[in-house]
Amino acid sequence: MAEHSENAAGDMMSNIMEAIAENLPNKKSVRFDDGEGSISDQAKKLFGGADAGGQRSKKSLHHVLGGGKSADVLLWRNKKISSSVLGVATLVWIFFEWLDYHFLTIVSFLLVLGMAVQFAYSMFSSNAPRVELPEEMFANAGRAVGEQVNRALGTLQDISCGRDLKRFLMVIAVFFAAAIVGSFCNFLTVIYIGFVCAHTLPVLYEKYQDQVDDFLYNMLALVQNQYKKLDKGVLSKGKFRKSD
Repeated sequence: MAEHSENAAGDMMSNIMEAIAENLPNKKSVRFDDGEGSISDQAKKLFGGADAGGQRSKKSLHHVLGGGKSADVLLWRNKKISSSVLGVATLVWIFFEWLDYHFLTIVSFLLVLGMAVQFAYSMFSSNAPRVELPEEMFANAGRAVGEQVNRALGTLQDISCGRDLKRFLMVIAVFFAAAIVGSFCNFLTVIYIGFVCAHTLPVLYEKYQDQVDDFLYNMLALVQNQYKKLDKGVLSKGKFRKSD
């Protein structure tokens, strides 16, 4: 049993090296029109595929991001609003990360400021306005968070029990990458980096879409061909392969 595992591991490593050696020099000429449901087909659906005339039909990035005001902010349709949102996020990150403020400290200062304003207002008026937050806001927020958490957990469970080794390993790799990033940065910094990327990468992609698409197509073609070699050499013999 151990000898069989060692042979399978050796075959897998040799297939990886052969795929890299064969495909890297010819990366630009690789075909990846392998039909419906392939990696390249999914990428074309996201970034825009080729039409009947051979011309690439670009999908609107604004539509991919869901449209509406959130897409306008991410794509800097209104530079004042987008810069303000990014500036507020940067200010919050500086307060907590660089100036070493804590959440309880900020909340305490805000409450003290609010009480001071209320006290000053009550000195000149007998009817000071009362601040009340609607209960429906908290209920809706909790319901929305619960739905997203349950959806994420359901997706992970489907991947774990779906007997699709490729998707399973991809998700595991993403979690390992997140763990490595988390060992260098705290949670707030990771959130801030993601926020900055969300406000910079879409607008850069929209500006340089053709160059990014060509690069991604070539990389996805390389990954797909490597997986085909692994599938023929190792994965097709395992019990994780889905039945037809």
